Amino acid sequence: MMNLPILGISMGDPFGNGPEITVKALADKRIYERCRPLVVGDAASMEYAAKVAEKVSGISLKIRPIHSVAEAQFRYGVIDVYDLGLIKESDIPGDPADPKPFGLGATALGGEAAFQYVVKVIALAMAGEIDATITNALSKEAINMAGHHYSGHTEIYADYTHTAKYTMMLAHEDLRVVHVSTHVSLREACDRVKKERVLDVIRIADAGCKAIGIREPKVAVAGLNPHCGESGMFGTEEIEEIQPAIDAAMAEGICIPDGKPTPPDTVFSKALGGWYDIVVAMYHDQGHIPLKVKGFVYNKAEGHWDAVAGVNVTLGLPIIRASVDHGTGFGHAGDGHANELSLVNAMDYGIRMALAKAEG
Repeated sequence: MMNLPILGISMGDPFGNGPEITVKALADKRIYERCRPLVVGDAASMEYAAKVAEKVSGISLKIRPIHSVAEAQFRYGVIDVYDLGLIKESDIPGDPADPKPFGLGATALGGEAAFQYVVKVIALAMAGEIDATITNALSKEAINMAGHHYSGHTEIYADYTHTAKYTMMLAHEDLRVVHVSTHVSLREACDRVKKERVLDVIRIADAGCKAIGIREPKVAVAGLNPHCGESGMFGTEEIEEIQPAIDAAMAEGICIPDGKPTPPDTVFSKALGGWYDIVVAMYHDQGHIPLKVKGFVYNKAEGHWDAVAGVNVTLGLPIIRASVDHGTGFGHAGDGHANELSLVNAMDYGIRMALAKAEG
């Protein structure tokens, strides 16, 4: 038991789907056979979510508030919650005996709480008290309403771990994508495609694959322009910035099978076919869309999501961070029907990376 990694799970926005899917994920006994989970958030929110889960899904779990990692017992059936005391029972709208959506949306209170959960889980990891951090969804609008001007989790982690070179990796099963830029306008994203940044992300992609046990990663580098610029007819970024980065990476021994930028309209199909272990995407939507097409499955006939799968991992940090790859789900949060699959996948990645790190 003592050799299992400790996962610190940030609860996410208290008025979003984080508390509910955390309860559902920790209802699986197999999780406790692979790690020691600790929720960082508010006991009042987790108590409410546990009551809703019992009402809707028949899940029966107890919530145990604690105030230090040393107090955690990590026993299946009892969720240890590092209670920050930011949300009171009276702050939570609704009745768990009659579950309905909260209907609050983004709030300064929810944003402040979600931000503090993230800061605490980072601090615990930096202090070596936990082995990996897992994050539920927060609202960028809400944290900015609370006065914390970040564009997302990734930037918070970079700031609080003093990390200059980092990138986001999205993963679903064997499809993995990292990004040269993420939360900026498309116009700015194009301007950020520079040799040094592309090279840094290729290096991080290679190291990230090795961190999850892929010993000799095969890296694909997507082009920015249609047809990779068609020899300069549709843009010159591939010639002036991306190819020099690829040449430098290959000189360092990084395996880039194509040896050149791969057209973005075919690179993901090839990755799904096993040609590559990871794809370097040039901007947010270029990488996010194929991952979500594969991982998010909506049941039109029944009117609900059959799967909301996928993991967001921040590479380049001194600590491990894996996250759900979906939003807060404000429109349905509180009704007991949120899907926990993405959180389970994130925990799996956190465990794998923690074990690989422990093994050197």
